[in-house]
Amino acid sequence: MSATGTPAISSPTSSDPFTLWQRIELQLITWTGFLVIRLIGPTLRVAVSFEEGAPKNLEMRPMILSFWHSCIFPAIYVWRNLQIRVMSSDSFDGEWTGRIIRKFGFIKVRGSSSRGAVRGLLGMRKEIGQNSTVAFTIDGPRGPRYVAKPGPVLLARATGAPMVAFHIALENTWTLNTWDKVMIPKPFSRALLRISRQIVVPADADDAERERFHGELQAALDRVREFAEANVKV
Repeated sequence: MSATGTPAISSPTSSDPFTLWQRIELQLITWTGFLVIRLIGPTLRVAVSFEEGAPKNLEMRPMILSFWHSCIFPAIYVWRNLQIRVMSSDSFDGEWTGRIIRKFGFIKVRGSSSRGAVRGLLGMRKEIGQNSTVAFTIDGPRGPRYVAKPGPVLLARATGAPMVAFHIALENTWTLNTWDKVMIPKPFSRALLRISRQIVVPADADDAERERFHGELQAALDRVREFAEANVKV
């Protein structure tokens, strides 16, 4: 109780960083997101297209996958149950995203490009060392949209694992009014997954070469998006 007799409102602690209302919201968002993906996902008509030099299949290990935040919902379904490691922050948005992806067989690695980046990259490096594939929503968590961050290049240089970009285009969607324009597929929509060629970064790459490979990753992300969106209805 406070000195005035009014019940005191407890503040979040380090062990419980969310308020009671946030915890309720997390449950609602998590289960809503899970049910939307679980109900709509099986209705999608998914085709997969590979560039020359791409991995032969989705199960190749290890890889460093990069994709735009806008196609996170179909990506969760298409890449489900492959034990892919995904870097996600401890923020509210990162928490509900992490809870949803775990229900589809992904493993959350804590960290983000804005906070905890070093911890996240070290965690991803450890996972690659255990022959796991890792994935980045490469313009997340807050944008700018369609601009790749450099984390995958640093990780590829440190581990020798190839970078691979992909995009999933959808024939019919609901598009959310968010910074990333997240796409929720409508039932029975066509979906085209386009996967780029592998990009290997040498361990001795200097700063100029890292910039060049960062440009290659950006180009690959743009290329697979343009191809998928142009051909999803074909």
